[in-house]
Amino acid sequence: MNEFHRMQIAGLTRDLPICKVNDQLSIAGFVMFSDVEITVACAEELLKKVPEFDYIVTAEAKGIPLAYEMSRQSGKKYFPARKMTKLYMRDPIHVQVKSITTAKVQDLYLDKNEAELLRGKRILIVDDVVSGGDSLRALEVLVNEAGGNIVGKAFVLAEGDAADRDDIIFLEKLPVFPTEG
Repeated sequence: MNEFHRMQIAGLTRDLPICKVNDQLSIAGFVMFSDVEITVACAEELLKKVPEFDYIVTAEAKGIPLAYEMSRQSGKKYFPARKMTKLYMRDPIHVQVKSITTAKVQDLYLDKNEAELLRGKRILIVDDVVSGGDSLRALEVLVNEAGGNIVGKAFVLAEGDAADRDDIIFLEKLPVFPTEG
């Protein structure tokens, strides 16, 4: 197997490292951190595809650069669901999630003050990659508990079977790779 998977994403070429998840599965690792060029380009392309929205919600941490850039380009505020409570949080909403790229269950929190801002508003959920959908489901629960109206779910990449979903917006399909013995 190659060490990298070459892709065109938002008009840019990137070589993604192949990462072994387990004995049966490897994935191409996509990380936007420090890649300002891809972050700006992906935000611009996604904003062309998404419906009208009032706020963006994303999960800490890999979705934050994309949410920030989409917020900057659109002028709409974004809220990161945090992995732990922070001192400033008042009565946070809490859900648990286990995704393909994490080894254990994670917690996501949204501050009550932020949740109150989402109530009755059009919410766009944003993240870098959707795969099994566990992180997406957790974000949907958070937004629903806050009383927000989810109008779109946007991702740079849809990994594996996620690309067959009809309820998401994404730029490119990211294949998965069987792990070689």
